[in-house]
Amino acid sequence: MQHFRIYFIAFLMIPLMTFAEDGSQLWLRFPAKNGISADQIIAKGNSATLNIARKELSSHWQGQTVELRTDKSLKKLKDGYTIKSNQNKIIITSAKEIGLLYGVYHILRLQQTKVATADLNITEKPSYDVRILNHWDNLDGTIERGYAGHSLWKWEDLPNIISPRYEEYARANASVGINAVVLNNVNASPNMLREDYLKKVKILANIFRPYGIRVYLSVNFASPKVLGGTENSDPLNKNVQKWWKEKASEIYKLIPDFGGFLVKANSEGQPGPQDYGRTHADGANMMADVLKPYGGIVMWRAFVYSPSKDDRAKQAYLEFVPLDEKFRDNVIIQIKNGPVDFQPREAFNPLFGALKKTPEMVEFQITQEYLGQANHLAYLAPLFKETLESDTYSDGKGSTIAKITDGTLRPAKITAISAVANIGENTNWTGHHFAQANWYAFGRLAWNHELTSEQIADEWITMTFTDNQKFVNPVKEMMLTSRETVVDYMMPLGLHHIFAGGHHYGPEPWGDYKGGRPDWSPVYYHQADKNGVGFDRTVIGSNAVSQYFPPLNNIYGNIKTCPENIILWFHHVPWEYKMKDGKTLWEELCYKYDSGVHKVRDYQKLWDRMEPYIDEQRFTEVQSKLKIQAKDAVWWKDACLLYFQTFSEMPIPYDIERPVHELEDLKKIKLNMGHHN
Repeated sequence: MQHFRIYFIAFLMIPLMTFAEDGSQLWLRFPAKNGISADQIIAKGNSATLNIARKELSSHWQGQTVELRTDKSLKKLKDGYTIKSNQNKIIITSAKEIGLLYGVYHILRLQQTKVATADLNITEKPSYDVRILNHWDNLDGTIERGYAGHSLWKWEDLPNIISPRYEEYARANASVGINAVVLNNVNASPNMLREDYLKKVKILANIFRPYGIRVYLSVNFASPKVLGGTENSDPLNKNVQKWWKEKASEIYKLIPDFGGFLVKANSEGQPGPQDYGRTHADGANMMADVLKPYGGIVMWRAFVYSPSKDDRAKQAYLEFVPLDEKFRDNVIIQIKNGPVDFQPREAFNPLFGALKKTPEMVEFQITQEYLGQANHLAYLAPLFKETLESDTYSDGKGSTIAKITDGTLRPAKITAISAVANIGENTNWTGHHFAQANWYAFGRLAWNHELTSEQIADEWITMTFTDNQKFVNPVKEMMLTSRETVVDYMMPLGLHHIFAGGHHYGPEPWGDYKGGRPDWSPVYYHQADKNGVGFDRTVIGSNAVSQYFPPLNNIYGNIKTCPENIILWFHHVPWEYKMKDGKTLWEELCYKYDSGVHKVRDYQKLWDRMEPYIDEQRFTEVQSKLKIQAKDAVWWKDACLLYFQTFSEMPIPYDIERPVHELEDLKKIKLNMGHHN
C-alpha cells in the first residue's frame, strides 16, 4: 500500500512538473482542452480576422454556440460590439470584423474569470479611437527606458526571418483592444524611413493587420536633409515638402493602412521646425498635409523643453497655447500626464483643456522608468486613473482629462490615448511578472476609461494566476496600494525628480551637476535649504499655478488648500510647517518614507503566504524582486532623510527605524547601467 501511495502522489505531481510557468502566456491562459466544434461557430466570410476569431473559439471556448454577425447599422459603436445570449447561443454583433474578434476576447475573458454567459446583454464602445503603444525601440535592438531585454523587433532578420512572437504580441494587444503601435523610439533615427526599413515595417504591418493593429512610425524632423540631401529640413521649403510627400506615397504603397507619424521635435536636442524660425504648427501641418490624402494623422509631442530660465513644468503650456487653432484637423497634440516627466506622482499637465480648438491626447508611461524599473512592483492603473479623473475646470466643473480627450467635451475628428510600452524580448515580456498588469491595465482603460483600478486588477489576477479568492483578494490589495507605496519611499508629498542622473534608478537628492543643465539636477527640483523644501510654483515663485484654470490656480497656490500629496510640487514649505494631522513637515516626510519601507516588507510577508496557490517559478521570481524592492526602499529612505536632515537639522522621530547607511557612503554609489541608454 505504501508503494502505491508514493506512485499515486508522483503521478499527481506530473502535470505540475511538466507545465513550467515562465510568464510567456501573459493573461491569455485559456483552457488547454479544445473548445467548441466548427459547427457551433456561425460566421459568414473568410477574412484573416474572422479566421482568428474562429480559431480562438475552437481552441478555447467551452460554452454555448457562438454566432458572429456584422451589421453596418452599429457603426456608431466604432469597433465596439454587442453580445446577447441565452442558454443555447451567444450572438456577437459589430459593424466591423475586428469588433467581432474583440467580442470573442470579451467572452473568453468572462469564461476565464468565471462569469456566467447564459444571459448576457452587453454593449461596448471604445473610449478612444486610437489606443496606441509607443515603443522606444532603437534600430540596433536596444530600448530606451527598456527593462525587459532587447527589442522584440529583429530588424536585421526582417523581412526574411519572422519571429513567432510578432503574432503573439499582436494577439495580446487585440485581447485588450489596443489597436495601434509606434514601432520605434521618439528619439528617432532618420534611417527608419529608408526603403529597406520600410519593407521590414511592411512585414510587421501585415502580421498585425488581422488583429486590428495599425502601424505608426516616429520620424526624425531632419530626415529630408539626412536621407534626401535637401539643403535643410525647413517645413516651408518646397523641396522639403516634396520629399515628405514622396515619402508618404512610398509608405502607403507598401502599407495602405499606415497610421501616421509620431514626432518629437525641438526637445532635448532633437531637430525641429524651430531650428528654422518656424513654429510647431508649421512643422506638424507640413507633415499633416502629406498624410491627409491617405487618412493618416500626426501625433505631435508637447514634451518640449530647452534649457531656459523658466520653470521646466511651464514650458509645454507656454509653447503650445499660443498655437491653439493653428493646427490641421489631422494633428493631435500628445501630452504627458504630468508637466515634468512621468514621475511617481505629478500634478496633472496644465496643457490639458488649455488648447480649446486642438485635439489633445494623453501620453502615459507603462515602462517604469521612474518607478523602480523592472525590479519594483508598482501597479499603475491608479496613476492612470488619477490623471484621467483630474478635473481641469477648463469648461467648468467636471471637465476631466478623460472627457477632454475622449471627445465628450471637445468633439474631435479623431481621439487617441497612448503609453510608452514596457515590452521586450524577455520570456515574460515585461521583466517583472506584475509589470504585465500595467500593459493590461492600459489596454483596458484605453478601451473603457470608466473601469476601476480594482476591476482591472481583479480580472488580471484571476486570468494570470488563479481565481482562488485566498490569493486574489490579498494580492489585489497589494497591487492597489503599490503605487502609493512607491511614492512614499521615493518622493512623498510632491517631491519629484530627485533620481540618480541618466538611468533614473535610485536616489540622488544631492545631485547638482556643475556645468550641466540645471533642470537635469535633483537640487533644481527639491530646492532644499535651512528654511524648508519644495519648488515654489506660486505667484511669488515660478507662477506655474497661473497655468491652471480657476479655482485650481488658487487652490494649488495657497499652502493651506493645496492637496498635501502635491504640496512640495507647488510650495517651498518650512520644515516646522504644521500639516493637517498635526505633524511638522519634517516629521511627515520621515513617517512617509518609513511607511513606504514597511509596506514593501508587508508585501514580502503577504507574497510568501501565497506560495501554496501558484506555480513555483513565478512565485520565486516575484519573491526575488520583492527582496530587491525592500532593499531599495531602505536605500531611498536613508538617502533622502539623511540628506534632507542636513538642512532641517531636526531629529528623525525616535519611533522610526534608524538609518542603516551613512550619507557619505550612499553618495559614493554609482550604478553601471549603461545598457539602459
